[in-house]
Amino acid sequence: MLEQLLIEGRTCRLFGSERPDCLLIQPSARHENATLEAEAAQIAARSPLPFLLATVELADWMIDLMPWPDANISREPEAGMHAQETLQYVLVSLVPALQERFGPLPVILGGYSLGGLFALWASAQSDSFRAVAAASPSVWIRDWLPFARKHAPLADQVYLSLGDREEQVKNQAIARVGDCLRAQYALLQEQLGAQNCTLAREPGGHFNDNEGRLARAFAWCMERL
Repeated sequence: MLEQLLIEGRTCRLFGSERPDCLLIQPSARHENATLEAEAAQIAARSPLPFLLATVELADWMIDLMPWPDANISREPEAGMHAQETLQYVLVSLVPALQERFGPLPVILGGYSLGGLFALWASAQSDSFRAVAAASPSVWIRDWLPFARKHAPLADQVYLSLGDREEQVKNQAIARVGDCLRAQYALLQEQLGAQNCTLAREPGGHFNDNEGRLARAFAWCMERL
């Protein structure tokens, strides 16, 4: 890790190069802290482009990232109410602070699971992100596909991935993830062009090799800057 710092009251961890050519932003849950170093190392092994990976530790994964409520994900009253605040923090506080220090770098937004969903949603709200690295995103959330049809990403490229056992679960809402991701990919091909998006197939279920999947997602996006 290069550095840990507070930006507007939130803990941010920086990994990668002190002279980066691109900025990778990843909203991060506390349970991911143990794998961030390995993720950054895998990104570096896959791409020669110097990068800065900036992770933002969230107070509550579901409250801070869900774009709207869905009882199948969380019944917390605040769940789905604060994604806009998270996005505003990224756009108004985090990215400007890092670009002031490291230069006007192109920005890739990425995340795993709900983090991947947030990245997809955020890319439809702002044109500040050149690419989106959405590893195993939770696009099975209610009403996602109607939203995605009406709100195309403003990014240039989008990476999606799906574990080959993610659909094989008893929870019927979660089991929709494969159909939803394939529909999302087809939609992205129409919106961005087939050359600007991909749906990667990964081995295992939802909780297999999270950091490796994210590293491959970011590296794919970096290759296309």
